[in-house]
Amino acid sequence: MLTEEDFKNGRVLLIDKPLTWSSFQAVNKIKWAIKKKFNLKKIKVGHAGTLDPLATGLLIICTGKFTKKIPEFQGQVKEYTGTITIGGTTSSYDLETEINQSFSTDHITNELIHSTTKQFLGTIKQLPPVFSALKKDGKRLYEFAREGKEVKIDAREIEILDFEITRINLPEIDFRVVCSKGTYIRSLAHDFGKALNSGAHLSALKRTKIGDFNVHNAVSPEAFVESLLG
Repeated sequence: MLTEEDFKNGRVLLIDKPLTWSSFQAVNKIKWAIKKKFNLKKIKVGHAGTLDPLATGLLIICTGKFTKKIPEFQGQVKEYTGTITIGGTTSSYDLETEINQSFSTDHITNELIHSTTKQFLGTIKQLPPVFSALKKDGKRLYEFAREGKEVKIDAREIEILDFEITRINLPEIDFRVVCSKGTYIRSLAHDFGKALNSGAHLSALKRTKIGDFNVHNAVSPEAFVESLLG
């Protein structure tokens, strides 16, 4: 059983973030459980890389002295699986907002889908979504977006190491992507739709790996609380 000292000296906790939870909620749940268990006033707890509420999967949570390791984990290669739905775009590039434009998909073949992935392999420039937590002029981009304000965003250099199509059942395309830090899979879905001469949005996303850490070894926030508090 983990002790108070274990958590203070530092632990890496692998959490499988549920759908609709924010990464912040997951951290708070873990922090609350540790404080309750050991009757602590405070303990450092942080996560190594945000997952959107509509994404599930691996969240690395560090406690105590290991919060210093967060930048190291954030810099590691990540793997995601998910679903791109073609034929419609949304302003958030996922299901957080409504479909705002529809496109033809009649010309799209399995062959075209597979060959289009090649355009995204290697080092590419990517525009982050306007609905993101990136900061500009001290405000988060999604705050500007929700106010309906236009913001100029700069493209960022990212690297896609692997982009594999795992199932095609139009309008749905399932994929697996291995990518560098700073990659937005929502932007990849949006750009993929454009590259197909259509439109697309991300309809499901799961983070499966961060470096050598795998979601198979992760537990839900509730399971962690249950094991700690009984």
